[in-house]
Amino acid sequence: MERIIPCCDLLLIRHSSFVIRHSVDTTQLILLFLAIGLIAFLYSSVGHAGASGYIATMTLFGIAPTVIRPTALVLNILVASIGTFQFWRAGHFSWKLFWPFALLSIPAAYLGGYLQPSVSILKILIGVVLLLSAARLMVHRSDPPQTFPPSPPVAVSVGAGLGFLAGLTGTGGGIFLTPVLLFFRWAHIRQAAAVSALFIWVNSIAGLVGYFTKVRTIPSLGLILAAAAIIGGIIGSHLGSRRFAVRVISLCLATVLLIAGIKLIFTR
Repeated sequence: MERIIPCCDLLLIRHSSFVIRHSVDTTQLILLFLAIGLIAFLYSSVGHAGASGYIATMTLFGIAPTVIRPTALVLNILVASIGTFQFWRAGHFSWKLFWPFALLSIPAAYLGGYLQPSVSILKILIGVVLLLSAARLMVHRSDPPQTFPPSPPVAVSVGAGLGFLAGLTGTGGGIFLTPVLLFFRWAHIRQAAAVSALFIWVNSIAGLVGYFTKVRTIPSLGLILAAAAIIGGIIGSHLGSRRFAVRVISLCLATVLLIAGIKLIFTR
């Protein structure tokens, strides 16, 4: 069982077979708080919750991988809730498109969250996720002239795979779903953002429940950073509903994710 003991400048993580000690001074905590708020702002403006950005930032700050995944899921749930409401209110959400993807993604995300790979494997998995996210963010896509929604069996199968990957890597899966929807012309960009926001929400909850079932604790770091994510998510999703330009922001985020992904994969 894992237990997290927070002090003013110490994060101590105890496990039955190991102890990980990570010093976090006041300045680092303030910088991390501001960075999380900025990421929530940027990602929510395009319908995402920011898990890959949170993972990259916490990695750069030297947070333990075993703490990063559940913390990212907690922040994801908060920001995805805000984004779902904003994009639904703006009239971009399609229940008909959403439900086939979500049907099996929820139990798949639970299963992925339940599995606890070794720290080395987890670092590689998260690194791959960050590189894929960076590649997606480097490509600017406009709305396709016409969309062709997938058949329910195809959507259910794709949703199951993305849900499992979301739970396993500690993300909500939106960073995977959005490019899939756009690549196959299954949705317009705003519709894809709206569907992805709720997809992120349900899979983040399923992944966190699966993680909690196995580890039985939630890192206190997620609660500390929650305020930053909420503030950033409210502002970002509000501006996103007003067609906030995201090209330059996407390129900047892609650079950060690329650096963090390479760092995770190639450093031991």
